[in-house]
Amino acid sequence: MFDYFILPFLILLARIVDVSLDTIRVILIAKGYRRVAPFIGFFQVLVWVITITRIMANLDNWFTYIGYAGGFALGTYVGMRIEEKLALGYELVRVVTRADASQLIGSLREKGYPVTTVTGQGKDGEVGILFIVLKRKSISTVIEQIKRFNPRAFYTIEDMRFVSHGSNLPATEDKFRTRFRPR
Repeated sequence: MFDYFILPFLILLARIVDVSLDTIRVILIAKGYRRVAPFIGFFQVLVWVITITRIMANLDNWFTYIGYAGGFALGTYVGMRIEEKLALGYELVRVVTRADASQLIGSLREKGYPVTTVTGQGKDGEVGILFIVLKRKSISTVIEQIKRFNPRAFYTIEDMRFVSHGSNLPATEDKFRTRFRPR
């Protein structure tokens, strides 16, 4: 019973933890949070070593292989979901609009979002270009505003690895970034 059901299930759970931690660690490194990543890596490898030791002790048990592979798949998914909920870092939203964007700009600024505007030349004439730097957690709110005030606007969202805290950024600072400032 233990070898064919409980052990593979424990390996599955351990692998979910291991791969979730690895996913978060890699994302933190990519976003510049290099101080916390080694600590996560320590626990991730510790879980992996314990798990692989149990598999090596049971090489004739194919159920442990299935638990290991299933844990990898589920761990990848769980890690992505955790990172999505954390929503660390900043994004740049670039909006290109042919219509008057003054109401959109006013609404965003009223809500505390820094909006920089420039005039550009598109294939069909003059366009307005808005640059908005914001926390990742605020993306859905800003996109709702864009769609509300200018539903035909073209916009892109770009991940930003590092943002200097100038006067054009939101007043509230990311607590995680404050504690584990990227280097």
